[in-house]
Amino acid sequence: MTSDGQPAAVDEAGTAEKPSRATTKRATTRALVLPETMTVQYLAEVLDQNPIDVIKQLMRNGIMASMNQVVEYKVATLVTTALSIRTSMAEPQSAAKVPAPEGSETVDESELVTRPPVVTILGHVDHGKTSLLDSIKNSKVADKEVGGITQHIGAYQVESNGNPITFLDTPGHAAFTAIRARGARVTDIAVLVVAADDGIMPQTLEAINHAKAAEVPIIVAINKMDLPGADPEKVKRQLSEQELLVEDWGGDVISVDVSAKTGAGIDNLLENLLLVAEIGELRANPNKLAYGVVVEAKLDRKRGPSTTVLIQDGTLSVGDFIVAGASYGRVKAMFDDLGKPLQSVLPGCPAEVLGFGSVPEAGDQLVVTTNEREGRSKAEENSKSRNPQSGQNRALTLEEVVNQTDTDEIKELNLVVKADVQGSVEAVRGALEKLVDEDVKVRILHTGSGAVTESDILLASASEAIVISFSIGSEPSAERLADRMGVEIRHYNIIYQLIDDVEKALHGMLDPVYTEVIVGRAEIREVFEGRRGTQIAGCRVIEGRMIRSGDVRVMRDGQNVEDGVINSLRHFREEVNEMNAGTECGIVIQGFNDFKEGDILEVHRQDRGRR
Repeated sequence: MTSDGQPAAVDEAGTAEKPSRATTKRATTRALVLPETMTVQYLAEVLDQNPIDVIKQLMRNGIMASMNQVVEYKVATLVTTALSIRTSMAEPQSAAKVPAPEGSETVDESELVTRPPVVTILGHVDHGKTSLLDSIKNSKVADKEVGGITQHIGAYQVESNGNPITFLDTPGHAAFTAIRARGARVTDIAVLVVAADDGIMPQTLEAINHAKAAEVPIIVAINKMDLPGADPEKVKRQLSEQELLVEDWGGDVISVDVSAKTGAGIDNLLENLLLVAEIGELRANPNKLAYGVVVEAKLDRKRGPSTTVLIQDGTLSVGDFIVAGASYGRVKAMFDDLGKPLQSVLPGCPAEVLGFGSVPEAGDQLVVTTNEREGRSKAEENSKSRNPQSGQNRALTLEEVVNQTDTDEIKELNLVVKADVQGSVEAVRGALEKLVDEDVKVRILHTGSGAVTESDILLASASEAIVISFSIGSEPSAERLADRMGVEIRHYNIIYQLIDDVEKALHGMLDPVYTEVIVGRAEIREVFEGRRGTQIAGCRVIEGRMIRSGDVRVMRDGQNVEDGVINSLRHFREEVNEMNAGTECGIVIQGFNDFKEGDILEVHRQDRGRR
């Protein structure tokens, strides 16, 4: 035990040492002393693991638990055994005491109270997500949105029969998929809104995959039942094809027919939300320092950094010292979704918070500290740990899967698969699903046709997945986001090479590979006719640099139309070796004479090891 009464890792000599992720993975000779009972959140912190990963491990053992749920030592050993960590149970001091996260006091279990469920609204654009929330809260949120489409995350709280429910209204338009992904990661229940006349659409599939990856209960709201073309049975059939079998069809997924326009079915939806929440036993302790998550943040010119937070445990009060990611400060003021000032915010409740010295990032964990010095110190530590190469904040690479399969540290290989056309998607998925290993299985989180997008990277990052790209490139913004978040993108043009690499990784036999790196991109602005029928692409370098004799591909509308070599690179009439971003040049590709304005030329190379 440490000086403050918290358990600590001890070596054979009995020396206390704070456990770290690296230590717990390597030093199997160390023993971790755990109390007789503890919260899942506390267990995650003492193991230096993501709470979501701990919950997933418990679920694999048939135990459904939330972060604030109290578990016994025997249950905790299911997680520590999977991580190859030796444990022992501390001598009981007080059976009524429950360990609390760092920065909060140890409290009596009797102080745990039921908190409101956090519900995320997901679905395709124009399927009525915001209108449904309007009907629930009897407001006119949709009328206030630009173009009738939600542009940013909103957090709202409503009451049903005296029971509060917190809603996160996430955008359904494809352009805002990244925000939707952040919403799915902080929710207790996902409401999937599907229009009864349209059925399942592309963004519906993405929403389903994000909710599945977050491993949260899904309730389907079949909306627009007032329309003449409403066909709920068609929707249910489509859901079954996505492995969502509704109760009417013998499954366990709750489905509710609703009409946001008339209000029909709304009460039934709310009743089912409260039922699922009750089953989840969502509890928290309001009598300790607050812990939560940043839902969204922005810089207000008049008020400074404005942050939407969701309190998950404890109570946040005006005057508290706070830190989120690399930002810290003191709560100056708080407001609810209607702009009403708040003095305190309870668990499960959202609020707009003023007082941060800088704008935190969405998804940052918010904690309360005892003073400004402690807050500054934590913010500095968080800032230093933001390096994606540290291993703490990035997903796995395929080479690392080999090492972890050897040590039984990984049981699932999560993949996001993108290909040039739907036929290729089906072929790749079918081949991957046939791969079998005794200890590791392939789990495909999402598939789709077209270039790798930011949404794919966010899903991969949240799920520690690898992105597999077959006969298709990546959007430049997705490449940059992957670099920043430490997500590996594996590009393949030959399917058997793709399958061989994944299979070798599963069996621990993958050799080091060369990974593609984009050197530069240029946009074709004009096409000229050269000598002997040769076409010259008049380009502007938009990123990186163009290199003479470099390998290049021609991208048209996200599709790869040619792979070749730059035969000539000119600046005006002068032949040059390279051209940097912001400059104009003429490019000739050996054996290719089908340039079109708007084409993107990508110069690439192969680097050994990780991207």
